[in-house]
Amino acid sequence: MYRPVARHVLPEFTERTSQGSRTLDPYSKLLAERVVFLGTALDETAANDLVAQLMYLEHDAPDRPVSLYINSPGGSFGAMTTLYDTMNFLGCEVETYCLGRAGAGAAVLLAAGAPGRRHMLPGAKVVVSQPALDEPVQGQPSDLEIEARELARMRDTMTAMLARHTGRSAEQVTEDTERDLVLDAEAALAYGLVDHIVRNRLPVPPRSGW
Repeated sequence: MYRPVARHVLPEFTERTSQGSRTLDPYSKLLAERVVFLGTALDETAANDLVAQLMYLEHDAPDRPVSLYINSPGGSFGAMTTLYDTMNFLGCEVETYCLGRAGAGAAVLLAAGAPGRRHMLPGAKVVVSQPALDEPVQGQPSDLEIEARELARMRDTMTAMLARHTGRSAEQVTEDTERDLVLDAEAALAYGLVDHIVRNRLPVPPRSGW
């Protein structure tokens, strides 16, 4: 079960400008650099926050890419599909970075970045797993059948997403996700979830060098 969690109070800092000074928090500074950060479990609150930021950045400069930084265990399937659809809806490219971990739905978002612009730090990991229902299953047998069909639909949808972005067959993805598939950076690169392993901010070498 995934429930929205309280956000922590953010530190603020003052930045001097030619017109005086202004007070910012880290997320505002990142947004000014066209960076959005998923640093919590995926829930409706996190999805709405990120959708608002992505839509704003597209409106601000539709010809410039946006960077989505990910350090998330995953979470709600519905929140994941909301972000996934938004990334595909935008006119600007969304490049993705895995900073710490990308689990379940967060792994799908990482793989859904613009082709050639999906990155991962060397110490990060990806955990690809089957989706789960957001709430415990209760009710009459007919209700349980409905929930079972919904869970199968969710799994088929996630499998299709991963197959699309990794170049692997749906059958192979299904087999690989029968149990949690834990991948370090090198393995995630080989699987097709990312395009580059980034060790620092120097220019990324060609893929053949990894």
